[in-house]
Amino acid sequence: MEAPFVTPQEDTAEEAIEAIRDELEIFDDWMERYQYIIEMGRKLPPFPQEWCDDAHRVPGCQSQVWLEEKEEDGKLYFAGLSDAAIVCGLVALLLRVYSGRSKAEIQATDPKFLRDLGLVQALSTNRGNGVEAMARAIRSVAASAVA
Repeated sequence: MEAPFVTPQEDTAEEAIEAIRDELEIFDDWMERYQYIIEMGRKLPPFPQEWCDDAHRVPGCQSQVWLEEKEEDGKLYFAGLSDAAIVCGLVALLLRVYSGRSKAEIQATDPKFLRDLGLVQALSTNRGNGVEAMARAIRSVAASAVA
């Protein structure tokens, strides 16, 4: 899978969530965690400028967020971008969990992990709603692709 689609680092979504949990626990406070999340966003594969349009925009996000997906060998791969640094990092985090997984695994991976990791609570209400909207958009693609 070539750029701009994210290929999984871990074998399963659950392993990705555990790895992210372990990485975030290294930091003592949320400012350090935010910086780490922002760095994750900077490492996203380049997102084609022509996809930064309304057709790719995720509704419900305060910042602009764009997603694209493609199916290959029974797995869904995602590419994403935001115009805000912290949100770009959240996109990277979500894609690490969901990209390169089967539709069934995406459907089975409840985005409650965002709350379990303390991410939603640590963000402003609008950003928290936005990251949950991104997770819903990804899971919606998997649900519609199953049909």
